Amino acid sequence: MSNVMSIEHINKLRPYQREVARAIVNSIFGRKGLTFSVEMARQGGKNELSAQLELLLLTMYMAELQNLVKCSPTFKPQTVISMMRLKDRLNDAGFNGIWVAELGYIIRLAKARAVFLSADESANVVGNTAHILLEIDESQDVSKEKYNKEFKPMGATTNVTTVHYGTTWDDSTLLEEVKQTNLELERRDGVKRHFRYDWQEIAKYNPDYLAYVEAERERLGENHPLFLTQYRLLPIRGGGGFLSLQQRAQLQGEHLRKHQPEGSRVYVAGIDLAGEAEAGEGAILRAVKPRQDSTVVTIGELDFSAGDDVVKQPRVRLVEHYWWTGRKHAELYPQLIDILKNVWHCRKVVVDATGVGQPVSSFLRQSLGSRVIPFTFTARSKSELGFALLAAINSGRVKMYAGDGSAEGQEFWFEIERAKSQYRPNQTMNFYVDPAQGHDDFVMSLALVVEAGNRYAPRGARGSMREE
Repeated sequence: MSNVMSIEHINKLRPYQREVARAIVNSIFGRKGLTFSVEMARQGGKNELSAQLELLLLTMYMAELQNLVKCSPTFKPQTVISMMRLKDRLNDAGFNGIWVAELGYIIRLAKARAVFLSADESANVVGNTAHILLEIDESQDVSKEKYNKEFKPMGATTNVTTVHYGTTWDDSTLLEEVKQTNLELERRDGVKRHFRYDWQEIAKYNPDYLAYVEAERERLGENHPLFLTQYRLLPIRGGGGFLSLQQRAQLQGEHLRKHQPEGSRVYVAGIDLAGEAEAGEGAILRAVKPRQDSTVVTIGELDFSAGDDVVKQPRVRLVEHYWWTGRKHAELYPQLIDILKNVWHCRKVVVDATGVGQPVSSFLRQSLGSRVIPFTFTARSKSELGFALLAAINSGRVKMYAGDGSAEGQEFWFEIERAKSQYRPNQTMNFYVDPAQGHDDFVMSLALVVEAGNRYAPRGARGSMREE
């Protein structure tokens, strides 16, 4: 079948998707064996592009014993979602009852097969052959070693066309490596191998997408790591300071510190606990989070006055800090209960429940009930906590009380200025203060009080502030 006839099958795609599809189809039927890199903003349609290509190729090769292979960083949910999408497209095309699922990871149409594999480090994928096409989904999250050792050889004997799909992260990923190679090859021979479509390009064809991403930009901030990489497609260049000068300025508020609540206002708390022991399981868990020597409680006052959108994630004004160094957790129990329950009447309390913090969080929950939310620090949960804190700062939803000359206020800004960030694979990051420069008790307590604000939701009339 001619290339022209082939392209007719993908005309339902948007113009930017068709541009990629044409290049891939031409490489396949021209037996060119090109490797492409496709950076497309999140929710821009790369999965639909992939499914339509797979449908087309299975249809055209259905009389031949040929495979296309697609891998994703994880089998569940990513590979499973890709399989479901292809099944839906086969049904839409009238192949319902004709295609067959085999072995839980293969979709066959007559003789042609789409083989779906996990690129997880532990996945056993050796022995598969890609005759038609090799697809690497979310290539930025696939190990270079895994790809080069186990996936790339699948197309060696067939000179297979290969496509790497994804979004940017940092300059060390597989996708970035393939992209840079492709750009160099393009400079040499003029053949386009790298395709990049940021959110603004995609929004030209979808007004609903435009509205969604503009709301995300408002929520996260233009320079939030996730917005930069997932929508603007700009890679992060290593680590460095956690907060910029601009972000630190945004964090500074004008309101005064308080030592007791006012009226019927809503208060929440974030508690970062000192590490009493650094041995056994606690040491392993604490390795995710630098050693802490102090217990810090941050009290936040919630403000729902800015409209319906803000009710979901209210503004948090920091109004009080409590700071203890060298005090055992058991000694602090009565004081913590009194502060949280009787002084501030906190509606939500997020407490560090990592390692030695677990008994404290259990005690507080027994005393204060469901308003207490234990938070266990892992690489993933701490990353999400850091991204949420950045979003709150960027959008002006968290403010520190005005300088009062106190030791707590000085330590807060000391830690904020020294906090660093480290960006890691799979769109995760770490934030911390180098132990050689100090501690990060106040930084973590800040992140936890923002989490407490995000976890609180008023019910009924806005003025009642009854907790869900």
